[in-house]
Amino acid sequence: MNRFQGKTVVVTGASSGIGAECARKFVNEGANVVLAARSREPLEKLAAELGENVALAVPTDISDVDQCKNLIETAKSRFGSIDVLVNNAGKNSRGHYEKIALDDILGILDVNLRAPLVLTRLAIPIMRSQGSGSVVNVASLAGRLPLDDEATYSATKFALRIFSFAVAEELANTNIRVSVVSPGPVDTGFIMDPSVIEDVPALVYSQPMSTAEEIADLILQSAHDGVRERTKPVVGARLATLSYLFPQLRRVVLPILERKGEREKQKYVARSRG
Repeated sequence: MNRFQGKTVVVTGASSGIGAECARKFVNEGANVVLAARSREPLEKLAAELGENVALAVPTDISDVDQCKNLIETAKSRFGSIDVLVNNAGKNSRGHYEKIALDDILGILDVNLRAPLVLTRLAIPIMRSQGSGSVVNVASLAGRLPLDDEATYSATKFALRIFSFAVAEELANTNIRVSVVSPGPVDTGFIMDPSVIEDVPALVYSQPMSTAEEIADLILQSAHDGVRERTKPVVGARLATLSYLFPQLRRVVLPILERKGEREKQKYVARSRG
């Protein structure tokens, strides 16, 4: 397929995981990609892999508004348009909320929520001038129910989801679409790296594990058709919604899921230790 032939796509969090897989898939479908993340070396390595005629690495700290402006301006200057914006970058700091450092809390807010809002605001006028465009925000099932030990992360993903729906309504009579992709656990370093896996709540591992490639596929589908939300796993999304709507059900189901998640987590811990 060449659904994105000649289109320009900006991807944040592009140095690894879901973002890198998105970049590969967009290029395979004919797009030019602008890769954004803080680390220069992996971005430039990916740009070289994809081809520097179609991929541009722009090291960016998206918590900095000026750097967000530079990212959007550079993408427009290099390729002449911004047809798709994928707000994929994410940050987390796990543990009881009262023990999380204030700087970490603010960092999560900056990366997971403030930056997507800023980048979307910068991209929409360009898309409007072009007559079309698509924004895909990567949220999480953690934004569909309260997740213990990840209170700030859950809050930002909940807010990002609602923001996406609200702006989609504002743009309903235009050719600009806003979608959200809400995955459950994904087999990336975000929850699987040996340095973090012990701190990830067991509940996270109670759901079927997706691959970065599978979530990237959902992002490309959303960028193409503008469907408001896609989730994976679907059953996990329904369970999360029910648990949110009916707290009593959550209290009954949660211990069962946590026991299951702990068993799965220990398997992943053993795997990470080789």
